[in-house]
Amino acid sequence: MSNVESRARRLEWRISNVESRARIARLCILATLALPRTLLAAPDATPAARNRDSHYAIRHTPSRQDAPARLDRGRFTAVYYPSEATLAASLLDYAVKTDTFPGLPRPTKQVLLAIAPDRERFREWVGPDAPEWGAAIAFPDSRRIVMQGKKGGAEAGDPREVFRHELAHLALHEYMGDLPPRWFDEGYASYAAREWRREDALAANLALAFRGTPSFDELDADLGAGATTAQNAYALAYRAVVELAALDPDRGLVLFFQNWQKVQSLDKAVRRTFGMTLADYEHYWQQRTRRRYGALALAGDITAGGLLLLIIVMPLYIARRRRDRRRMAELLAADAAAELAARQSLLALLLGGDDGSRSGDETPGTPPN
Repeated sequence: MSNVESRARRLEWRISNVESRARIARLCILATLALPRTLLAAPDATPAARNRDSHYAIRHTPSRQDAPARLDRGRFTAVYYPSEATLAASLLDYAVKTDTFPGLPRPTKQVLLAIAPDRERFREWVGPDAPEWGAAIAFPDSRRIVMQGKKGGAEAGDPREVFRHELAHLALHEYMGDLPPRWFDEGYASYAAREWRREDALAANLALAFRGTPSFDELDADLGAGATTAQNAYALAYRAVVELAALDPDRGLVLFFQNWQKVQSLDKAVRRTFGMTLADYEHYWQQRTRRRYGALALAGDITAGGLLLLIIVMPLYIARRRRDRRRMAELLAADAAAELAARQSLLALLLGGDDGSRSGDETPGTPPN
């Protein structure tokens, strides 16, 4: 793919991504505007203002037990329903304790977290453009995160890890704006959230062994595909950022982000920081990923195939061994019976011959002529 086509595709993705985020942000804003005003008041609002808003909320809320609540911790604010109170407190406490991100300055902007009490409310808040398999969505422009609550199920993942992933998106965009391409955005969020288990998807990805590692442009397209393809793309994007940070063991991504912000170009930042072009790094990452995980996936597939073959063949082998043993036992029994019969026949013949000899001796001989 030429550079012109590559830039056109990235521009097209940026435009569609901005439009999509704008639509979803409007839905999120409408959803939060429907909440009582006391939940959306500034953290430093005066007690009188909070009492006034609280009085407004009481008069306009059918049941206080079902009304949303608000919790503030540092620069984080959570809006949630009573069923999610424990989860909201746990997430905000964790965010305050781990409010730094690799290579980036400490974020300072306020973040609003909205926890959906069920999947239907989550889909309503994030809008139709969000993927069906998503557990949380971040809106960098409005500094908001919408995520599923405790009813999200096991497929939603660890809530702390998911929240950390979305916070990394906000931290990256706070410092870099819209400069990061999609593959780097998702890869960095996974890297900052320490999602090491994403490598499990690569260990079973035979496509790496047979078709090779996709390019960064192909990775951008795969991130918006179905669940399986997208999960593999997330894992590859994670490895791309991990490999990039490993090029500078002492400083990681610190100098890289500083250069990127100065030159406003990913290719120039990679060149200035690591002494190679972005195309060179892409080739380097593709070779290392395919060599490391393609062979592992192939070996794992061969092992699985061998195990499956062993499971299929072993019962047949055991049955044949049993049949051979029965036949051998029958042959041995037949040989023993034949040998016994032969002995008895020989003994009978010998005994019969002795009786014939005695009878001949007792018979008078024929007179001589």
